[in-house]
Amino acid sequence: MATNNVRTSEALGMVETKGYIAAVAATDAMLKAANITLAGRVEIGNAFVAIFVRGDVGSVRAAVDSGAKAAAENGELISAHVIPRPEKSVLETFLS
Repeated sequence: MATNNVRTSEALGMVETKGYIAAVAATDAMLKAANITLAGRVEIGNAFVAIFVRGDVGSVRAAVDSGAKAAAENGELISAHVIPRPEKSVLETFLS
């Protein structure tokens, strides 16, 4: 079976929190820290929320760092991660 190896030029940043206030604070901090686009939010259940942002690699890294700090200060940071050039199928699967 063939795989879709098309990669995007934008990075994908993710911050996962426990608590809605932590998620809002993280989102606000990310959008203020860098020129990025809010790509989505997923409420996983049991108060877990994942926030996704897109943009150039440097901006996304700066945004995720700021968002992770804000989440930790306002609730609970579960995880933060940046994928520099995600494959198109990753975006289609998790952000559609």
